[in-house]
Amino acid sequence: MALRIAFCASNAPLAQSAKATLTARHGDHTPHLADVVVALGGDGFMLQTLHATQYNPAPVYGMNRGTVGFLMNEYSEADLVTRLEAAVEEVINPLSMRAVTTTGEVHEALAINEVSLLRAGPQAARLRISVDGRVRMAELVCDGALLATPAGSTAYNFSAHGPILPIGSDVLALTAMAAFRPRRWRGALLRQTAEVRFEVLDPDKRPVMAEADARAVQDVVSVDIRSEPAIKHRILFDPGHGLEERLLREQFV
Repeated sequence: MALRIAFCASNAPLAQSAKATLTARHGDHTPHLADVVVALGGDGFMLQTLHATQYNPAPVYGMNRGTVGFLMNEYSEADLVTRLEAAVEEVINPLSMRAVTTTGEVHEALAINEVSLLRAGPQAARLRISVDGRVRMAELVCDGALLATPAGSTAYNFSAHGPILPIGSDVLALTAMAAFRPRRWRGALLRQTAEVRFEVLDPDKRPVMAEADARAVQDVVSVDIRSEPAIKHRILFDPGHGLEERLLREQFV
């Protein structure tokens, strides 16, 4: 039986051109009826695709038609079916965010890479951090803070000088951005089952926004984050080029 492939592409001309070429050669199926979803674009589009297909049984195989392409495989129009059949699967769990705003609105979202809190005004944010119901830092004055998964540890977290986490380590990275007080605090490593709560101490004078994979919530007063083991994102990589190898390679460049 022929492999049923669903193609999706970002709006970039390069991605759209690739989709036209590949669908002409292999056909196209709807994602919920496909054996595999092929995403054409960059890392941002890959995250969009994973979110959009999280309840579908088919895994997602990305080919880079964007910029960095950390979550993507090398683009090639040749031997696609052979590559898909030989691909190695990685399973990652997203983070669940529950954010409450100054008006009492509740916003919930999932994040594959990280949940971040960022100052939304000219002054630094003041945050209180609790882990599993216990206050661990009474006050963090900073530009922001984030909680990252291993899959997302090379993204915003790494740019903020957070650690790269091996896939399968069952660890989350809690990282500060431009911490002013405590000045030398570099963050913490938490077990994957930890429940983290950020409270904004001065939301009127020092407004803060929260983001889950670039989905923003303005004027938050509290943000609760935990791993969501019930949701499993299945990502396919060419043999020898999976997330574990990519994360390891990033630490030696």
